[in-house]
Amino acid sequence: MIAHTICNRATVYMKAVILAAGCATRLRPHSDDTPKTLLPVAGVPILRRTITNLLRSGFDQFVIGTGYLEHMVRDAVASWFPGLDVTYVTNRDFRTTNNAYSLLLCRPHVENESFILLDGDVVFDHVVVDELVVRGPDCLAVRSVGEIGLEEVKVTADVHDRVLAIGKHVPVRSAMGESVGIELFSAASSNRLFAALHQRVTEQGLVNEYYEAAFQQIIDEGSTLYGVDIGTMYATEIDTIEDLLSANARHAHRPAFDTRIDAIRLAV
Repeated sequence: MIAHTICNRATVYMKAVILAAGCATRLRPHSDDTPKTLLPVAGVPILRRTITNLLRSGFDQFVIGTGYLEHMVRDAVASWFPGLDVTYVTNRDFRTTNNAYSLLLCRPHVENESFILLDGDVVFDHVVVDELVVRGPDCLAVRSVGEIGLEEVKVTADVHDRVLAIGKHVPVRSAMGESVGIELFSAASSNRLFAALHQRVTEQGLVNEYYEAAFQQIIDEGSTLYGVDIGTMYATEIDTIEDLLSANARHAHRPAFDTRIDAIRLAV
């Protein structure tokens, strides 16, 4: 491996898992011939934004869960980041499964290792990731500012920000905020998370679950995850055409996203 310094910080080799397998039916016709993760926001595809932000925060090994139009994702990443250390994990059942299933498929590449987990449709400021890294592992980003809908994945926490409940079922009135789809796990929690995923997906056949159900299980079994309030930092999931239009409108009034990366660690 060839090591470089990123953002004037000592190099730390950390893994990132990005889940981008779904076919995004709610974004049709935009997603008819383009994976959601490749849809542009202010001219820059979501996945390119994500990988660039992660590289700037010190993550340099990537596992990307793919499915729908996988070849387009592979080709795009290769064109943007030649030599990037990336492994692709294909969910061939992407039409009939959910993100818990996709995450479980990534198990051989990150179990027993610390890693950051992101949904492939999140548009976010890179400082959100930095905030989680500073906080330390076993935490997740929570947006408390702005409207929180009934269909959002919500979080309740105690006075020390330890997550008590997570899921769409959490009442808005008691929620700390919305989980935006960015989580940081320690090696120990990684082991417990994949054990829970295996139990739920493989043994119980819950292939259509969201991975937050496994988060809830390990919390109920004694693991501690902390909610990190990102305040006014920007992070949003692109689930619908309205989300995409809103993100583009917001970024139209911001400086252009800089896609340059001064140095990355190459896989050789």
